[in-house]
Amino acid sequence: MTTYNLNRIEEDQDPHWYIVHTYSGQEDLVKRNLDLRIQSLDMQDRIYQVIVPTEEEVIFKEGKRRSERRKLFPGYILVQMQMDDESWYVVRNTPGVTGFVSSEDDYDKRPKPVPLEDSQLDAILKQVESGPTRVNIGLQKGDAVRITEGPFVDFIGSVNDVDQSKGKVRVLVSFFGRETPVELDFLQVERT
Repeated sequence: MTTYNLNRIEEDQDPHWYIVHTYSGQEDLVKRNLDLRIQSLDMQDRIYQVIVPTEEEVIFKEGKRRSERRKLFPGYILVQMQMDDESWYVVRNTPGVTGFVSSEDDYDKRPKPVPLEDSQLDAILKQVESGPTRVNIGLQKGDAVRITEGPFVDFIGSVNDVDQSKGKVRVLVSFFGRETPVELDFLQVERT
């Protein structure tokens, strides 16, 4: 186990955003644990916000449309804090945290947490707050599908094109011995 000299953390009175590495899949749990530690250790004056960056994603599965939150950076959370020995210690020793995104200090070659630049933070927050809803239908060109609605109901065809932005899929169906392209909504097909 590596130990660090906590006195090497430079104190910074201005709050900055830091990227904290967690065990993948445990981002929400780490956020809850860290929020509880901030309250119980009375660190609200130095650790301000903890967020798990997510975006809205619409998933089409088994002919049903479902909305989910998808993590933008699996294995990472963002923490706004004033960096000092105590705040570093509280975050670093929260269960599920594996460390800060850091660079080596030139003096003693030890990791030093690096804050996000304002432009990086703005890009992340913009994507979280107003990012367009992603659509994931789980279909690719060449997949076999069955049409579930419309004049071609129960026809079997193969996916020729997927247009995520319009929510449409072009399916090639055999009609009178010829393959004919049919444009359908994502909800009108299901994988066979």
